[in-house]
Amino acid sequence: MKRTALKRNVVAALTLGTLLSASAAFAQQTIKVGWTIPAEESKYWMMKRPQEFPDIGKAYNIEWVQFQGTAPMTQALAAGALDCATQSPLALAQGAVNGGLKAYIVAQHVSEKPGSFSVYWAVKDDSPINTIADLKGKTLSINTLGSGIYGPMAILLKRAGLDAAKDVKMVEVGFALSEEALRSGRVDSAVMNQPFAARMEAKGGTRKLFSLSEQQPNIVHILEACRADFIEKSPDLAKLYVKDLTLGMQKALANREETLKVVNEVMKAPIPVLETYLLKENDFARDPGAAPNFTAIQQMLDVYVETGMLSKKIDVATWKHPTIVAPLK
Repeated sequence: MKRTALKRNVVAALTLGTLLSASAAFAQQTIKVGWTIPAEESKYWMMKRPQEFPDIGKAYNIEWVQFQGTAPMTQALAAGALDCATQSPLALAQGAVNGGLKAYIVAQHVSEKPGSFSVYWAVKDDSPINTIADLKGKTLSINTLGSGIYGPMAILLKRAGLDAAKDVKMVEVGFALSEEALRSGRVDSAVMNQPFAARMEAKGGTRKLFSLSEQQPNIVHILEACRADFIEKSPDLAKLYVKDLTLGMQKALANREETLKVVNEVMKAPIPVLETYLLKENDFARDPGAAPNFTAIQQMLDVYVETGMLSKKIDVATWKHPTIVAPLK
């Protein structure tokens, strides 16, 4: 009897040990990912249509954490609270220079290219402002002082003989409120982004003054970055994630009708509004394989140094992993 009981106890212990080991192994396959709104369609597909990704929920899990912008995600990456997250080139650079963040760029969400939408500053139709030089002494809106779009804008003002810090007044206005700020006269020129630009243009009464594409035609707005220590510790997990980012981008571009539904579920924006711009010519550009444009990112980093937004130069090559980068299949 004692031997039988002992045998049962041993078997039970071994079984429990196996279960605990399997549970621990599965827990290690959970990746913490930061995200925000808008323009992360590949992630939105992964969130809202996980059944379309064979590895999600089986080979690994994703813990999604929403943020209000890229800068807080930079801090979370530096603190080790996130494994991967959406980043702007400037936020990532500032994290590297000021916070010692070591990371790799593994994918790209949206950018600009000739023929695509470009972030621009608008004026009212009856405004006497017709050139950038006419902005001297005027008030401009910007989404956030020190944001990634400031550098290219400052370069364009400089080319027109203006100092962005002295010759114009910059006020912070969120993209969603830019149109109202312009129409009400609170600002003389307002920065416009999608989907708000499409909504404003449909109403009429405004015109484009200048766009960021005049400074650089291939600006990268948001990309995906993962902590270097995470990738080095869990390369197989990182590969699964980047493979699904690649697949998510492919699905988003291949099935626009479903993508409209997915984005509606995430952003709560009405589909008729999304229909006016999302994945059309008046939207940002998306690489079919979510491949990062490292050349364009380097150009942007150099602009940030030139305009004093970065205290030292960064070589984008240090952000490129030799094998873990989109597109991955």
